[in-house]
Amino acid sequence: MMNVEVTEDVLVAKLRRENQEYQRWEQEHRKLEDALMTFAAHRYLTPEEEVERKRVQKLKLAAKDRMMDIMRRSRAVPA
Repeated sequence: MMNVEVTEDVLVAKLRRENQEYQRWEQEHRKLEDALMTFAAHRYLTPEEEVERKRVQKLKLAAKDRMMDIMRRSRAVPA
C-alpha cells in the first residue's frame, strides 16, 4: 500500500479553488498584509498608529491561524 502525502502547495491550491471559508480568510490575510505595508512605509509612527499596527498584526495572525486550521481539517478528511 502506498502512502501518498498531499504537499502543502497542492492542498493550498485545492482550498483556493474549493473552500470558500479558506478563500475569505486568505483574502482577509492579504488585506491586513497590505495595511501593515502602509505602516512600514512610514519612517515613524504616532502612538495611535503603533497601537493600530499592533492590532492589525494580531488580526493578520488570527487570519493565518484560521487558514492553518482549515488546512489541518482538510488533511484529516480522507480523499
